[in-house]
Formats: sequence, structure tokens, C-alpha cells
Amino acid sequence: MAQNEEKNIIIMGPPAAGKGTQSELIVKAYDLPHISTGDMFRSALKEQTPLSIQAGKFMAEGKLVPDEVTIGLVEERLAKDDCRKGFLLDGFPRTVVQAEALKKILEKTGRKITCVLVLEAEDEELIDRIASRRVCPKCGASYNLKTKKPKVEGICDNCGEKIILRQDDRPESFKVRLEDYRKKTLPLVDYYRKEGVVKEIDALDSIDNVFHHIQESLETE
Repeated sequence: MAQNEEKNIIIMGPPAAGKGTQSELIVKAYDLPHISTGDMFRSALKEQTPLSIQAGKFMAEGKLVPDEVTIGLVEERLAKDDCRKGFLLDGFPRTVVQAEALKKILEKTGRKITCVLVLEAEDEELIDRIASRRVCPKCGASYNLKTKKPKVEGICDNCGEKIILRQDDRPESFKVRLEDYRKKTLPLVDYYRKEGVVKEIDALDSIDNVFHHIQESLETE
């Protein structure tokens, strides 16, 4: 994929693989919108579209938003002007059904996914890494006490809130999340591998080296 061509990217990887950090670098380097499902839901709720109102009802009840609603919201989001030259999808698709739906959405405008970045790491390494992860409960910023420290110890760079270790980042909870990711994501990686767009990246290298490999993947297609 040449430097000036449209970049329609999906980033995938297990929890603690560094998707958030690498996503920040990608959107800055290529001037792409970062579309994560959480941000998309929050943004849609502010706009109060019919689909967002439906999503809000499910979220308020603590239920998963159904595929048809999520897919509809993704279609609305990808139709916005800032997605014309590409986008970075994070957290969608999560299943082959969603991947098929995404393909149909893009085909309507003559587009397709151009690269699926899969951050790879062994579970044991991720469990060790997660012990050092901290997040801001207010703005959602993510840190690592070994590789991405806040400027002031224990304090979020963005909003000044005290950063915390999330409950689901504790070892016992994290192992469940890893197992869930492996079970649900492998079929999705296989799906995109058949499409010929998967690029596997060693997530355990330094942040700069991981991003360098990502750039190589995005610019040498």
C-alpha cells in the first residue's frame, strides 16, 4: 500500500498488547480517525440518532448492544467526512459475522479493508506486563509503569486524575479475558488471512520498534 493511498485499517490484539498506544501513533502519523467501539457509542449517544438511542437503552440495562445496532452505528460512523481517506478500527469487528457485515458496508462505496494489524504476544508475557498497567478512571488514558510512565508518578498526564489498576487487569480476571480473546479472535484472524490483509506484529518489542514494523506493514503493501 503506497503512502498516499487510502488506508482502511483494523488493529487487533490481546489485552495489554499495546493497541491503545500504537493506535495513538497510527492516527497521528496518518491523520486517520481512531474508531473504537466505546468512543463510537459515547459519541453516538451525544448525537441522539435513532440507532444511538437503541444502543443507549441496552447499555443502560447493562446488556450487550446487538450486532445489528452496532453494525448500523459503524456504518453511520464510516460515512462521516473524516473517514474519506481511511480509518483505524479498534474493537470492531469482533466476530466473523461482524467482519462480513463490515465488508458489505465498505463495498457500498467501493472500499475494502486494506490492512489488519494483529499484535502478537505470549500469554505469560502479557500477564507480566499487565501487572504494570495503570489507567485513568476519568479520561481513559493508559500507562505502563515500565514502558509508558506518566510524567508525574501516579497522576494522569491528560487530566490530573489519580491512575489505578483496574479490577479486570488483576491476574485472575486477566487470564479469563485472554482466554476469551483467543477463543473469539482466532476465527477472525483466519478470516482476514484468507483475504490476504493480515500483518502480524511482535507486540513485545519496544513501542518505537513496534510502530516501525507497523509503518513498514502499512507502506509496503
